[in-house]
Amino acid sequence: MKLVPEGLPLRRDLLKAGAVAFPAILSGAQGARALKVGLVGCGGRGTGAAAQALKADDYAELIAVADIEMSRIDASLARLQKAAGAKVKVEDDKKFTGLDAYQKVIDSGVDVVLLATPPGFRPDHLRYAIEAGKNVFCEKPVAVDAIGVRSVLETSEMATKKGLSLVAGFCWRYSNYIKATFEQMENGAIGDLIAYYATYYTSPVKPMPSESTRPNGMSDVEWQIRNWYNFQWLCGDSLVEQAVHSIDKVAWAMKDQPPLSCVAVGGRQIPANGGNIYDHFEVNYLYPNNVRAFVGCRQIEGIYNENADYILGTKGACTIGRGPLPRIEGQNKWTFEGQRNDMYQAEHDVLFASIRKGQPVNDGKRMATSTLLAIMGRMAAYTGQQITWDMALNSQERIFPEKLDWNGSLAVPPMPMPGKTKFL
Repeated sequence: MKLVPEGLPLRRDLLKAGAVAFPAILSGAQGARALKVGLVGCGGRGTGAAAQALKADDYAELIAVADIEMSRIDASLARLQKAAGAKVKVEDDKKFTGLDAYQKVIDSGVDVVLLATPPGFRPDHLRYAIEAGKNVFCEKPVAVDAIGVRSVLETSEMATKKGLSLVAGFCWRYSNYIKATFEQMENGAIGDLIAYYATYYTSPVKPMPSESTRPNGMSDVEWQIRNWYNFQWLCGDSLVEQAVHSIDKVAWAMKDQPPLSCVAVGGRQIPANGGNIYDHFEVNYLYPNNVRAFVGCRQIEGIYNENADYILGTKGACTIGRGPLPRIEGQNKWTFEGQRNDMYQAEHDVLFASIRKGQPVNDGKRMATSTLLAIMGRMAAYTGQQITWDMALNSQERIFPEKLDWNGSLAVPPMPMPGKTKFL
């Protein structure tokens, strides 16, 4: 399988689609019809996405939600009702819980689905939504292993054939000032790209609680899902779940073309307390013409934090994140001037506008590229091996379990050890 992602969101004019039968909701004649929204995953990011979706379209309304427990649903809806009022129309029989709740939301009569559960679930949720003919907002990353990435690639192609919109939660692509910065570089402001160094140094997102706090009788599966950020099968590790934002900007600068290979280091400095993710990585990607990209990430409390991009070219350098606005120095000095938009809102504005206009947007290939780029770095760090793009894309390692039982046991794999952990 070859992955040749497109650099910009794919748009298709449905008026040129001939006799293909697309949902009536995409017709211009349906411009004032309500767009019914379903939310899968009622945490902070999911609740935020729902609020932005309801703001993006005058006739959008939330009618169905899913999560692992009712208290999270109720808390999310309370926040959304304050933000969107009467546009929240979720009846009690449209509040779904359990591992199959996503299916119930998708089958509930919605037009748009917001996918915001832990990333390990994403490939199956996305496939089910697109097969059902739904437009989708899909949070990043889109998978935790190459098997999931390949599934997402197939689903993305299916979305194109069905004339459905698929917008990814790689939010920087929808930031007007970052887009303007990349346009400057694409137009030659720093000359030919030589190297890209990105940092993502932060505190832990959700530290793992002690096993002693685990309620009596709680299953392994439930305990791990409730602490999802600390387990590889759910989050993909810190490089894949968080630093993938920086990796997505690297992919953008490289025109979404894959690297030749990468090597990496990583490990766990602070005890994992029962989880099995690393708390630091450093990845060195090799691109054609000896262009290099370096991504460093770390999640440890009480240390230096930074989220920045240093991009070097033959005529100058671009810096993002060290100061309030991006800047280019060298032969062609430039600084963004203007008002910055809300990139999180812009994602949903684009999604709903595409539906109303009948001009689908499909971020599928590039969101899969960026996700696999992060997974590739993780593979290199875990194994201590040089990993090529083809190795990463065709990997047979399955991290996300094939079958899950909410009440079942699930052993936690040991922390990966470079030189001992094998590439599969």
